[in-house]
Amino acid sequence: MKALIQIISASFDTAHQALQRFMASEDGYSTIAEVATEIAQTFRSGGKCIIFGNGGSMCDANHFAEEFTGRFRSDRPALPCISISEPSHLSCVANDYGFDEVFARGVQAYAKAGDMVIGISTSGSSPNVIRAMQAAKELQCKTFVLLGRDGGALKSCCDHQIIIPGETSDRIQEVHMTILHIIIECVEQILYP
Repeated sequence: MKALIQIISASFDTAHQALQRFMASEDGYSTIAEVATEIAQTFRSGGKCIIFGNGGSMCDANHFAEEFTGRFRSDRPALPCISISEPSHLSCVANDYGFDEVFARGVQAYAKAGDMVIGISTSGSSPNVIRAMQAAKELQCKTFVLLGRDGGALKSCCDHQIIIPGETSDRIQEVHMTILHIIIECVEQILYP
């Protein structure tokens, strides 16, 4: 039991440290405000938000999308946000074009100029996220990435980025989800004060 308590305590400490490191960066706060403002403007102008990631990041993308299409803290109209995660799309594209194209094909299918496209990659180097962000730029979409570690290949390739310098994907994803929730909260405040 004592060994488990030590593991639990260490896990909470590393989670707290990851969040504290992010909170010490004023750039992160201003990026959240800019992204939330752009998403609100996108919704106001009839555009949509498209989001994607692999594994746990896909789960975070799904969660983010459902908070807009459903509700977050209060009742308001549904807002258009798509998570590229439908299994038959992913398996079809992976089979026909390769796994590196699964998100890019979704962006090409759903995005139009002015939409907000969000990629999530804890390594910053996921080839399918890189390809999708390239496709989004070609379509003249607004782009934002949530990254981890040193930012990887996706560092500085998009309009907005936040890099969580955590050591493990789990701690990075925890901060990513906090940021995604805060973005939703800010968008709701802008659109429905």
